[in-house]
Amino acid sequence: MPKLPTQSAREVIRALSSQGFQVVSQKGSHIKMKKITPSETRIVIVPDHPEIPAGTLKSIIRQAGMTDEEFIRLL
Repeated sequence: MPKLPTQSAREVIRALSSQGFQVVSQKGSHIKMKKITPSETRIVIVPDHPEIPAGTLKSIIRQAGMTDEEFIRLL
């Protein structure tokens, strides 16, 4: 499994947007993104920070229903 590169919130939002996620709200430094499909609705919270820690990034990827490899290809 490849190591996840350090990403900023803007890069993560750009990658998730390319997969159909939309920014729906922001509260403080946390941005809520949502993707609605016929079978499910996924909500992901992205902290608006210059660098997102690896553990937080893995959690975002898991909430989005993706694998690390799928996410890395979007960057």
